[in-house]
Amino acid sequence: MSLLDTETKTSIEKLLTYPANTAGSLMTTEFVSVPSSWTIEQTLQHVRVVERTRETIYAIYVLDPHRKTLQQVVTLRRLIAGEPQASILSVARNAITTTPLADGEDVARLISKYDLLAIPVVDEKAHVLGIVTVDDIIDAIIEEGTEDVQKFGGMAAIDEPYMQIGFGKMLYKRGGWLSVLFVSEMLTASAMQYFQSELEKAVVLTLFIPLIMSSGGNSGSQATSLLIRSLALRELRLGDWRHVILRELPTGLTLGAILGIIGVVRIAVWQNFGFYDYGEHWMLVAATVAVALVGIVTFGAISGSMLPFILKRVGFDPASASAPFVATLVDVTGLVIYFSVALVILKGTLL
Repeated sequence: MSLLDTETKTSIEKLLTYPANTAGSLMTTEFVSVPSSWTIEQTLQHVRVVERTRETIYAIYVLDPHRKTLQQVVTLRRLIAGEPQASILSVARNAITTTPLADGEDVARLISKYDLLAIPVVDEKAHVLGIVTVDDIIDAIIEEGTEDVQKFGGMAAIDEPYMQIGFGKMLYKRGGWLSVLFVSEMLTASAMQYFQSELEKAVVLTLFIPLIMSSGGNSGSQATSLLIRSLALRELRLGDWRHVILRELPTGLTLGAILGIIGVVRIAVWQNFGFYDYGEHWMLVAATVAVALVGIVTFGAISGSMLPFILKRVGFDPASASAPFVATLVDVTGLVIYFSVALVILKGTLL
């Protein structure tokens, strides 16, 4: 900073005051602006003079000559097509603006919605503080997307390239979440200990534990991924959680029924073709697996879809509802559902 000229240093210090990932932190102060009293010819001449020192010349911002407030914006295409002696306002249009504290994702949505190459950042008095260009917002979106993907995988976000991360930092970023997930998975062992007597009476039930746990976890992970993305794109809002439940409930029941049918067919084929003997009550075992899958997949879909809403409500990033975290949650409840169903269906036979 000490090597910079006064003007550049002041500009950078001002930009550094804005929080990360806001329009103020992403903007550049190198933009083209002209007073509304100019003609198209004057504006074109000005663009020729300053184009090497500006971030972009595809949008020219028209300012009030006295108050220096933003009035309108002119695209380079409209400027070239206009009559040289006509007023710059004759080819101008209303400007889409944003505020310096606007979130980067909100800025990206505006740029996408209105097909802009740049968007002006204005203060409360409509003075142009800078512009956010489409290439800068793309960089921010890629960075934000990378963080979300890492969170989906069950780890803290990393802000450095993979090959440049130190060994200690790698352990810190991955070890914390891994330990939390491991401790959470201990509840699975507790659930199995609780149903130990049932397992001893009907060992055949243990054969389907991986099937049951993975199906519920996969269902929850699917729902979580869909809802996190929808919330990020503002396709859904917090108040839509009731509609989501009403949508996920029949979806979970149907998906669970499909998996249940597949499970019954698999058990029947293995039993009748001699691949494995599930005992004389194999049909009840098949029914247990089928009913449990319906309940577990439905629970996974509902819990996986609601967790992002809950996290957003309490102020956390919905992306923190990583797939491994949801899978761990459903694993524990899935075992409880599975053995509870087994107690009802197999009571008086295997149990």
